[in-house]
Amino acid sequence: MNEYPLVKFHFSVEWGGTKIGFSEVSGLDVETEVIEYRDGATPEYSKRKMPGLQSYSNITLKRGSFQSDNEYYEWWNSVKLNTIERRDIIISLLNEEHDPLIAWKIKNAWPVKVQSTDLNADGSEVAIETLELAHEGLTIEYL
Repeated sequence: MNEYPLVKFHFSVEWGGTKIGFSEVSGLDVETEVIEYRDGATPEYSKRKMPGLQSYSNITLKRGSFQSDNEYYEWWNSVKLNTIERRDIIISLLNEEHDPLIAWKIKNAWPVKVQSTDLNADGSEVAIETLELAHEGLTIEYL
């Protein structure tokens, strides 16, 4: 067993068999709705709480912009009314040997927002582009 917590800077993102480098991934959230219920025959003056439907946050992926790399925009342009190209995505936290330790498996993801970099003549930062994905499920596997 590890004596130290896992580091979060060594990860990979895979979609459609292709591994793509990203500088940041966020939105790996799962939330279960709480349903409150009280029937009239209960002697207690409180509601019961039961699990309801799960909801998932949109996932945001950020990476540096590269010349002639239009994969974000090609996927974005494939989104048409009722003809969405959905992809399963695997985000893995890696150890020092590049083996996955935790995998977040995203089901039926598709782009809802593409954001190009901001431009600033005074800056010297890397140009960062952002892709926001909606999806239909997220499972977490400890490997």
